[in-house]
Amino acid sequence: MKQVVQNYKSGELAVLDVPVPGCKPGGVLVRTAYSLISTGTELMKVSEAGMSMLGKARSRPDQVAKVMQSVATNGVPATYRKVMGKLDSYTPLGYSLCGVVEQVGPGIDEVKVGDLVACAGNEHALHAELNWVPKNLYTRVPDGLAPRHAAFGTVGSIALQGVRQGGPQLGEVALVIGLGLIGQLVVQLLAAAGVRVVGADPDPVRCELAERLGAAACGDPASAAVETAVAELTGGHGVDQVYLAAGGGSNQPVELAARLCRDRGRVVDIGKCRLDLPWNAYYEKELDVRFSRSYGPGRYDPEYELEGRDYPIGYVRWTERRNLACFLDLVARGRVDVEPLVSHIADFDDAVETYRRLKDGDLKAVAVLFRYPEHVGEAEEAEAPAVAVPAVTRRGGGASAPARPAKAPVRLAFVGAGNYATSMLLPHLAQRDGVELSTVVTTTALSAANAQRKFGFAEATTDLDAVLGDKSVDAVFVVTRHSSHAELTRKALLAGKTVFVEKPLALTEDELADVLAAVEESGNDRIQVGFNRRFAPLLNEAGKRFGARTGPASLRYLVNAGQLQHGSWYLQQGTEGSRFAGEGGHFIDTASWLLGADPVSVYAVAPAGNEDLQVVLRYPDGSTATISYVTTGAPGFPKETLDLVADGKVLRLDDFVRATVYDGHRKRWVSSRLPKARDKGQNAELAAFVKAVRTGGPMPVPLESLVATTAATLAVRAGLAGGAPVTLASTR
Repeated sequence: MKQVVQNYKSGELAVLDVPVPGCKPGGVLVRTAYSLISTGTELMKVSEAGMSMLGKARSRPDQVAKVMQSVATNGVPATYRKVMGKLDSYTPLGYSLCGVVEQVGPGIDEVKVGDLVACAGNEHALHAELNWVPKNLYTRVPDGLAPRHAAFGTVGSIALQGVRQGGPQLGEVALVIGLGLIGQLVVQLLAAAGVRVVGADPDPVRCELAERLGAAACGDPASAAVETAVAELTGGHGVDQVYLAAGGGSNQPVELAARLCRDRGRVVDIGKCRLDLPWNAYYEKELDVRFSRSYGPGRYDPEYELEGRDYPIGYVRWTERRNLACFLDLVARGRVDVEPLVSHIADFDDAVETYRRLKDGDLKAVAVLFRYPEHVGEAEEAEAPAVAVPAVTRRGGGASAPARPAKAPVRLAFVGAGNYATSMLLPHLAQRDGVELSTVVTTTALSAANAQRKFGFAEATTDLDAVLGDKSVDAVFVVTRHSSHAELTRKALLAGKTVFVEKPLALTEDELADVLAAVEESGNDRIQVGFNRRFAPLLNEAGKRFGARTGPASLRYLVNAGQLQHGSWYLQQGTEGSRFAGEGGHFIDTASWLLGADPVSVYAVAPAGNEDLQVVLRYPDGSTATISYVTTGAPGFPKETLDLVADGKVLRLDDFVRATVYDGHRKRWVSSRLPKARDKGQNAELAAFVKAVRTGGPMPVPLESLVATTAATLAVRAGLAGGAPVTLASTR
């Protein structure tokens, strides 16, 4: 299928051939009839992409701060790969469309194939021939409403949510500053609610259009016309509410709002304009400044948008989806007229030229629609108990597999191509001799196309079964969200593939049992979990310098994990597990590797009110490892520090940058690296995995160890619940 994309690094726009998105549970696959260009938001994004790197940095200081923090945590090379990977990728455009349901995913019963729906979302309602849209981001189009009008649903919801934030009442007077697409819709919604409206915009054509659509008067904000109209309509008191629907860097809109608003009036920010509030003006009138967040309640909440969890109507009357349905109803009943806003309808194949004309100013438009040819005709018509670790039993398979032809490349498939895969795994594999990147599989079409372009995959698809059935694929990498790891690993093992699965292997004991059942059924035990730290060169060298030990050891591992950003999918504990369940295996595996054994018990405690954990592991020879996993530490402190003490010696590791071995009263060995050279072992881990696949030799880490680490990680939850040590059964 085709999709409009932009490269944020170069500014290039293209109509790209990408795989058809998969139809996941909880949503529908929609074939687009019309999609709407947001001449404000989208053109701002297009213009920003055309800036120099310095210009991009100046426009997004928040992102610059994140980059600097990443440098401190991960080093320059890893951060550079991560940042450039994001910049030098195709990103989607669009967020408002109307189309026909082509496929219905499991869990959906309120629409059927062939239904006409309006869709929202800058990750789901894209300028593409096909889109997968989750339940709460689409709604059925009322009978008789033209598809090109229904394509306005998302921007209409934005305008509607802004009006709701203003709380208009019958007989009030409102000022709308900025008469672009959103402003024109706000004017009509206010007029439909019995509010008299004054509009302000320097474009006389837009002023005339707003007056035709219900505004009492409009004019240039720099002239006296707007102030005169406000004075006449309000008896000199000022408007009851102001809606800021303008963009740009001028502070004129907020100053005008203060001047023309009545005492204790309301100012609602809908657009993205400068907001340097003149303190005296806003204070003296005690103005109520409100913000309108996009389409309505539910926006940016992954449980609502992605998991389909609606808010009870008794508590949240107007959600994203209900706003979308309400706006379409207003258009269908003639209370809002969007046809006069349509400045241009372009064929989808002409998308790049249309954006160019809009950006260059050749095409003056309030709203532009893309028309998708397949639907033109149709569209116009219509001690706690012991936790048992599953025993590792295998039939056949064993520790090795038949060797492959010596000169044949190792063919790898990737399931998932997110940030970790594209910054920490694929750059190493793409440069490795004897490796062929065969196929990349994702549920979103564009991420597969990006990975194919950047790393040279032979194919990109959204069809997992086709990849698992491809006998030429030697190994499958599972680099998806945590909740899918166990099931995808199980399927790949049953298909006879060698599997590299990023941590965690499983989020529950049942998931772990399912993976091991697949090992038993298939006789295929060739799994590697992405516990990369045991492969880190600096830690390996430090371990050699420390030498063998004769007595029990004491290990302390401080993980300064820090706070996650709001909206991170790591916070979706209901589906993705806790943070420690997701990444704690890294630290348990490292401790077990250094101590040369699997843990026999786990004790965990946590203070109330945060995610900090203290995990104590006990080992067969009496050694102990304490993992302090904290989220409340200082961001500037190193993320990982480790101390191993035994036999009068100490090994100290500081964030994979510096390692020291102390023996008696002196330092026996010190090794330091520049922070930019921080190496947590991914490259060496991948080299060991590829070698095992190529030669058919043993996997880099025994399956028993992977299972023991996973079981110990899962036991932390049981330990927290029971308040006592949890005994682990042996897998050996």
